[in-house]
Amino acid sequence: MGQKEIILAIETSCDETAVAILADGRDLLANIVSSQISIHQKYGGVVPELASRHHLEQVNRLIVLALEEAGLDFSSLRAIAVTYGPGLVGALLIGVSTAKALAYSLNLPLVGVNHLEGHIYANWLVHRHIEFPLLCLIVSGGHTALVQMNGHGRYELLGQTQDDAVGEAYDKVARAMGLGYPGGPLIDRLAKKGDEKAIHFPRAWLGENSYNFSFSGLKTAVLNYLNHARLKGEEINDADLAAGFQDSIMEVLVEKTMRAARSRGLKTIMLAGGVAANSLLRERLQTRCDQEQRTLYYPPLDFCTDNGAMIACSGYYHFIQGHLSSWYLNAIPNLRLFS
Repeated sequence: MGQKEIILAIETSCDETAVAILADGRDLLANIVSSQISIHQKYGGVVPELASRHHLEQVNRLIVLALEEAGLDFSSLRAIAVTYGPGLVGALLIGVSTAKALAYSLNLPLVGVNHLEGHIYANWLVHRHIEFPLLCLIVSGGHTALVQMNGHGRYELLGQTQDDAVGEAYDKVARAMGLGYPGGPLIDRLAKKGDEKAIHFPRAWLGENSYNFSFSGLKTAVLNYLNHARLKGEEINDADLAAGFQDSIMEVLVEKTMRAARSRGLKTIMLAGGVAANSLLRERLQTRCDQEQRTLYYPPLDFCTDNGAMIACSGYYHFIQGHLSSWYLNAIPNLRLFS
């Protein structure tokens, strides 16, 4: 047997410090995440300066812990992968600087990874026989997009959000409702107790054949509903509100995804990103895929949120294809995956 392609990956794009070690693109030897949720909760969102400071404090410790967990030392590694965008520039710089220093000192190849691509490749960590072409719905705190994937690293953007991303809308509505942060899991749980038909909110279709998304109007509609009810002293049923808000989002996401799959003749659909953890989204997409005889893939919950394993997996495919980064690799907060 030949030498294993062992990749150490670092992820620091937002508020999770993560390090993972992956062998041959499939065998996860270590996956460690240091969450900052408790740090940012009292502010109702991520504070960039605090996020960067936490990454600086944690990243070297996590590298040591990952090597110990994998039972390896630096000599076993074949490459260093790192997220270089999109994300918070200060947070990204911690990871990029650490990865460059490691790769340079160990004389190893450096592989820069797009954070969105990492989310897509979280699926390859658990699903071994995914066939191209496929349709991928990327839903996260900062991004919402429909993408046709024709091969490894070959993407065709079909549509994306024109304003708020799905996760961003969840966080803003949760904050307005006084639920806390992060908003996605809180609203998802609360919605299970409510009636999704009790309060109707608008759907932004953006034209008959559009695959773009818009959630700013929905967010404004929820805020207006809350303000009017409070001004009139009316009681607000939080569960019904959460259910109605979530129903509006899911109808648009699912309908546009299925319409794109039909028009493109794609039999495989993939979910990626933090909002891929949403139970209603998984349930509704699975039901529709079963009805239309399409295959749906999505990662386990642990791989939906930011983690180093997904960056290692994407980095592996870049590495074996010879797509390496130079020592001039820098953090790009608004990095695009799709041309």
